[in-house]
Amino acid sequence: MTKEVQMSIKMEPELRDQFMAVAATVHRPAAQIVRDLMRSYIARQEMPNAETLAAIEAVERNEVTTHASTADLYRTLGI
Repeated sequence: MTKEVQMSIKMEPELRDQFMAVAATVHRPAAQIVRDLMRSYIARQEMPNAETLAAIEAVERNEVTTHASTADLYRTLGI
């Protein structure tokens, strides 16, 4: 069983109010959304590798003119 700890953060009241309102509209606890955001942030720090970053940047610059199959892409990225 995982031990849970509490964490507090400072933010503008308007940001908190907006966040809580959005959490309520999607019927999810704000704490769960924050945990998901933290996990996503951690994952982004671990990935992508340099080759993936280069591919993403090429797409953002509209320099990609071919399409790879998913299998080809995974093979190229070593996934």
